[in-house]
Amino acid sequence: MKNSLIISLFLFLFPLNCFCQEKNLSEIITSISEELAANNTDPESVAEFTERLGELSENPVILNSASESELSRLFFLSDFQISSLIDYIHSTGKILSVFEIAAIPGFDRQTVEIMIPFISLEGAPPQKKDTIRWNNNLLTNLSFKPSENDTTSVGSSVKLLTKYRFRAGGFSGGLTIEKDQGEKFLSGIPPLPDFLSANISYSGNGIIRKIIIGDYSARFGIGTNTNSGLRTGLSLSAPGFISTRNEIKQYTSSDENNFFRGIAASLSYKHIDLTVLYSRNNIDASYNDSDTTVERSVKTFLSGGMHNTNSLLNKKDAVSVEAFGVNLSGNYKNIRLGFTWSGDRFSLPVKPDRSSAESLFDFEGTRNNTYTLSYNALIKKNMFFGELSLNNNENSAFVQGISLRPADRLSVNFMYRNYAAGFFSFHGKGPASGSGTVNEHGLTATFSFEAAKHLFLSGGCDVYRSDWLKYRNSGPSGGVKKEIRLKYTPAETMTFELTYDYRMRMSDSEDSNGIPEQPGTTTRHYRFSFRYLLNENITITSRLDYNAVQPSGSNGVMLLQDLNYRFRKIPLSLWLRYCLFSTDDWDSRIYCYENDLLYSFSIPALSGKGSRSYIMLKYEIGKNAELRIKYGLTSAESETGITEDKSEIKAQFRIWF
Repeated sequence: MKNSLIISLFLFLFPLNCFCQEKNLSEIITSISEELAANNTDPESVAEFTERLGELSENPVILNSASESELSRLFFLSDFQISSLIDYIHSTGKILSVFEIAAIPGFDRQTVEIMIPFISLEGAPPQKKDTIRWNNNLLTNLSFKPSENDTTSVGSSVKLLTKYRFRAGGFSGGLTIEKDQGEKFLSGIPPLPDFLSANISYSGNGIIRKIIIGDYSARFGIGTNTNSGLRTGLSLSAPGFISTRNEIKQYTSSDENNFFRGIAASLSYKHIDLTVLYSRNNIDASYNDSDTTVERSVKTFLSGGMHNTNSLLNKKDAVSVEAFGVNLSGNYKNIRLGFTWSGDRFSLPVKPDRSSAESLFDFEGTRNNTYTLSYNALIKKNMFFGELSLNNNENSAFVQGISLRPADRLSVNFMYRNYAAGFFSFHGKGPASGSGTVNEHGLTATFSFEAAKHLFLSGGCDVYRSDWLKYRNSGPSGGVKKEIRLKYTPAETMTFELTYDYRMRMSDSEDSNGIPEQPGTTTRHYRFSFRYLLNENITITSRLDYNAVQPSGSNGVMLLQDLNYRFRKIPLSLWLRYCLFSTDDWDSRIYCYENDLLYSFSIPALSGKGSRSYIMLKYEIGKNAELRIKYGLTSAESETGITEDKSEIKAQFRIWF
């Protein structure tokens, strides 16, 4: 361990002296995904970021189209930024250089650097009237962990993911097949893959804007009513803020429960937009133990998507959900008003366990309707937005926010939210500190400031409280999140970043007798990183993290070194990482993003004492195919003091034409 620490410190303090020519797109996507997701370790959120950025890299946004639907594909931009882009293009004409974007109100160099890989200043290539150009993309991932052999699993230990997508004119479609580790590949009657998803869509510029048949995601307004797409998180220092855009999108992810299966259509006439959807999908759930096989009821909905044991297989597709939805919105100058209705019908009655007071307000029944009013208004340089949702029992979800632009290089955002304990929207995900839009009210404030030409400062604070009981809290509870980040980019090839993150959360004490005490657990996280692009063939990244947890006194530290190298004379790229970590326990664990297979992600939680390293290779096979292989190894001390090694092997083959 001492020798490893010396080597890592040497690499950290004395980066290699070499030169390069072209930055790799995979590294860019990983870096931006980490920045956009901030400290959010929710796999679904990060997977969605990675997936969308990969799609944007293949089909860049035509910036000078000045179309709101086209520009909104840059999902990481705020509503104010989209409006500023449209107004600028309409008033001054086409944007001729990416450097011009930084001068538009609401933009800075940091945001432009994120945009560059995913935009095009040229128009769409002209096509002959009788010719439709087909674009196809097929990839297959295989991964397994040689050190893990679970004899209780019903299937092989190999994880499989295959995705196919095509685009031809206004038509596009795709197919997704997935089998998790330990699952059967084919099961059921007729035998089908554990997860199979498909869709086809048409996009137009007339009254019919989009039609999707098959699997899709949808989002309306802020998302308290319907949001099965990008999660509306509360990142305190990442670019952008809360988005209020309406969207239906082909489903390409592998979450096996949170999507619609049916048909959706988006229509537009002048300043009026109408979206309708219908879905019928089977999802995982557990039954109440007291039920008979004749009369069953749902106890809990499951979201993990794992079916690697007989018990989990019995919960697969246990209940059918029929969903309806209508969204009507209209624009008047710089004001948009919207109304959304959604309804869910369950094939089995939902009966939560009432033995705990925590579940007193949980949804019960077979039907739920949610009604929502929303708005956003752009007044000079300020954006106002809000949303009010009511369900069957008249429990509400209310969100009100404002984005201010006191100066071109300064943005300030405020948002208040109030979710009743009995509010329920099966497909809704509004901005919240936790995973659910329920039993919480809070206030969030963030800012972003370009302090100097190459110096960016951002941060924020979120204070929230729950008036009713919830998991690990037998009484009213609350918490505080604070974050500040300083980013310095003295040159295009060099980036320094310093982040301070503070978390305080109340939870029941395990040591108290009688009524549990709720001491606040405080976590302070410090991170320093340095990225150096020597030339676009070699990138060096060094990072140091430190965690301090109170009142337990648990501490954790991590030191890593990355080297990304692209060979000049052969079509081969190489990613290397060596990382050392030492934490007192699980509470002071440290999450660390990794470069991974295309459209994939990896966020290992490092705990204990040990090291984490990996090597990934990408070999380009001609101009239309590539092969990636990744080998990762985690070595950590067990409770008995013996070092245990856990390895993982991944491979990906991709072809496009």
